[in-house]
Amino acid sequence: MEILPISQLKRAAAEGRIEARINAQIEALTRKDASNGKPYFEVTLADSEAKFSLKAWNDSPAFSFCERANVGVFVEIAGDFSSSKFGIESNRWTVRELKTDERDTLLAGSPSLREKQAADFAFIEQCVASLIDPRLAALSRAFLVEFGDRFRRAAAARNNHHARRGGLAEHVAQMMRSAMAIAGVYPQLNRELLVAGVLFHDCGKMWENQLPPEGFTMPYNETGELLGHITIGIELVNTLWRKLTTCDEWKTWLPLDPASEDVRLHLLHLIASHHGELQFGSPVVPKTPEAIALHYVDNLDAKLEMFAAAYANAKPLAARIQEKVWPLPGNEVHPLGHFPAPAASNR
Repeated sequence: MEILPISQLKRAAAEGRIEARINAQIEALTRKDASNGKPYFEVTLADSEAKFSLKAWNDSPAFSFCERANVGVFVEIAGDFSSSKFGIESNRWTVRELKTDERDTLLAGSPSLREKQAADFAFIEQCVASLIDPRLAALSRAFLVEFGDRFRRAAAARNNHHARRGGLAEHVAQMMRSAMAIAGVYPQLNRELLVAGVLFHDCGKMWENQLPPEGFTMPYNETGELLGHITIGIELVNTLWRKLTTCDEWKTWLPLDPASEDVRLHLLHLIASHHGELQFGSPVVPKTPEAIALHYVDNLDAKLEMFAAAYANAKPLAARIQEKVWPLPGNEVHPLGHFPAPAASNR
């Protein structure tokens, strides 16, 4: 049987029963009793891209394993899977604990995800290297050097979009692609400030939505709960900025225009206002062209990712129509495909 990522298993099971294996981590394990008194375990399983739950009934091969298993264990699940209104189902699945090398492979993500996230991080590094302003360039390089590993593990959200290990870097890279394109269309935008704003806008999520080095379960922590990612991001940028003021080059940057204090203040505004409205958690609304551009780029990438996830996971209602997934505004309708390019004329 082929080993499938959970996201691929969900898509395949939606089309009919499939025999497969998955490697995953046990995120939750709860013993329950059915209405007829029959005991079972509800097991929530997670990998680098998705999660789902299975039931292990007391007469199934997996029940005894669940009795002695702990949350956090890495396992291989094998069985026949299908999809229903209750989610993915399998009546008699088997389970074994993964070996160390299998666990390490799982933690690294699927080959396609590893390739995508590596390319995204390389693009972020390329954008940072292209910054001309020495202060924003030095600030961005210092961030990647000090927090690069943590940045690459974090998710962009807990549930709605890019809610996976490495999702924050994916989100930032795609936003940078959009920001670079928009800066080319609207030359009045400060490209340097916008790129740096994209890099730092969600940096507080390295605490609010952080995943551990050896796991897919996103824990809660007091820093994220008490401050939130916007406040943390502002504090982080200020901390890195203060370190910049002690470097040898700082004095040579004092005559630069715009002034260093203005650059810092406008960068902080991008972080503070990127949610766009006070009711959505921003302490201030966007008040500069770069701030409004960043807000819309952020919102666009988040919403398009939500559509992609909905098409992959939401309940079908009719041909090409799927059930509404919050916070999207309505049922998701499948888009048109790309129009074919016109054939080259023979002359």
